[in-house]
Amino acid sequence: MNSQPTPTRRSGGLRRWQTPLLVLAAGVLLAVVESGSRSVFGLFLPPMTEARGWSREVFSFAMALQNLTVGLLLPVAAAASDRFGPVRVIAGGGILYALGIWIMTLVEAPLAFQMVGGLMVGTGLAFTSFSLAVAAMVRVVDPGRRTLVMGVGMSAAGVGRVLFSPVWQGFIDTFGWSHAMTYLALVSLVIVPLAFLLPSDPGLAAERSARASVGDAIREAAGHRGYLLLGTGFFVCGFHVTFISVHLPAYMLDLGFATHVGAISLSLIGLFNVVGTVLAGIAGTRYSRRLSLSVIYAGRALVIAAFLLAPKTEPAAYVFAALMGMLWLATVPLTTDIVARIFGVRYLATLFSFVFLSHQLGSFAGVWLGGAIYEATGSYDGMWMVGIALGLAAALIHLPIDERPLPRLAES
Repeated sequence: MNSQPTPTRRSGGLRRWQTPLLVLAAGVLLAVVESGSRSVFGLFLPPMTEARGWSREVFSFAMALQNLTVGLLLPVAAAASDRFGPVRVIAGGGILYALGIWIMTLVEAPLAFQMVGGLMVGTGLAFTSFSLAVAAMVRVVDPGRRTLVMGVGMSAAGVGRVLFSPVWQGFIDTFGWSHAMTYLALVSLVIVPLAFLLPSDPGLAAERSARASVGDAIREAAGHRGYLLLGTGFFVCGFHVTFISVHLPAYMLDLGFATHVGAISLSLIGLFNVVGTVLAGIAGTRYSRRLSLSVIYAGRALVIAAFLLAPKTEPAAYVFAALMGMLWLATVPLTTDIVARIFGVRYLATLFSFVFLSHQLGSFAGVWLGGAIYEATGSYDGMWMVGIALGLAAALIHLPIDERPLPRLAES
């Protein structure tokens, strides 16, 4: 029997034409398209609800259901990725995601829209989540660079917001919301070929002492207090970012601003998110990750409070967006790296997916409650106050987390 290695692969589990740089580039582009495309759904809220005669709560519930679906199905997608590799998982999800966005332009009944925009698009998003790509990216770099790579990956999500928000607001203004959403579906298909540039080996760079099965890894994590506290804190992250992503454009219209103010604000969030996530990645290599998370959540509460107290001017809106952008996805590389540091990277996608489930429960609460409170009171002020309180609570929740590696990893 031929004992020579397969010619199509080189050491480390990558194919001969694959390099770590190529894998990182593919992961970054995946994050740009996935995050950028999902970040502009809020731009469609005013024109779609007006054209269909829906309340904002109808649209909000669809987006809330979408986020909940992502949270519930991401553990399934992550387990499949950890078992079979990310290529087929992300490619299949990309097809479903694009198809769902296109069907959203066709349905007119509120329930049908919520099923398609919530369940179908949410399923596609779960199987194309940038966390799956990030889990693949960190497997091709040494442990000392993982936090920085995660920061770069999350900053790519901000680049997607920077690029997509003004472009799709322009498409909506020029071609109408239906054509703009069709173009969004077509661009989302880019996810499919990018997926095939990722390594297909799920065990690439796994620690020798990793748990024998995904079930063992889940049980081990479920008994770790720090892991449970991370999930609790991540609920607040989801609450903040999804409420703002979906409702900020409408809030800007309520303040009397033109439509471009909301789009520019989302773009500024994405632009400054690039800086914030890279800085968070650097901070994770030098300082305590849990303390860095506490500072970020407290910072969000202070920024929201200052925005509520400040005069409602266009420059104030842009300053708020820039400051919030600095804190936007800065939580993700730090949270992900704490999970990787404590438990290792073999089942990182799966273990992070359960933390992310809490994030998506927060997203569901934030986007749906935002619409419900607006319909009940005619204002978003109550939601902003809840956001402040949750930010302060999250800052406290992260303080007792023990981020040291488990003994089995420290001894390997």
